[in-house]
Amino acid sequence: MLEPLRQGLPPLDPAAVSDAASCALPARYEAVREARRFTRRTLDQWDMGDRFDDVCLVVSELVTNALRHGLPANSACVSGREPPVRLHLMRWTERLVCAVRDPSHDSPVTREADDFSAESGRGLFLVDSFSDSWGWHPLAGALDGKLVWALFRLPRADSRPHGE
Repeated sequence: MLEPLRQGLPPLDPAAVSDAASCALPARYEAVREARRFTRRTLDQWDMGDRFDDVCLVVSELVTNALRHGLPANSACVSGREPPVRLHLMRWTERLVCAVRDPSHDSPVTREADDFSAESGRGLFLVDSFSDSWGWHPLAGALDGKLVWALFRLPRADSRPHGE
């Protein structure tokens, strides 16, 4: 069990965000593919397609974990409500945050990454390996559940090679 971690997460002040996009995802595993497509379109719009591979891998793991561990057994049958999982992409000048919201109050659980041939259990290890930092925090108020996020540092605009 991990303690809620907010360190490294940029302030969620909407005025400070350069760009933001989000999409609701249905409670089925095809949602992972939908999340990747949404991420591709969003990063292309933001002229950040070069970051797609790392960001897409992290988004896939976060959404898979939300679907696998963050949903109650009957969540696919809940009618009249917003889909239970939501992907948020937020860009600041030098940071990109991918965040996935799910209705569970349970903290993410990291497993030992001893068996690299295992078909599951390495998701948070991959998130940790491919992002600059990650964490989670419980939601309050009208929003129920938790938010699991991963941060990617972006090169400063003045440090990019000319033509980018």
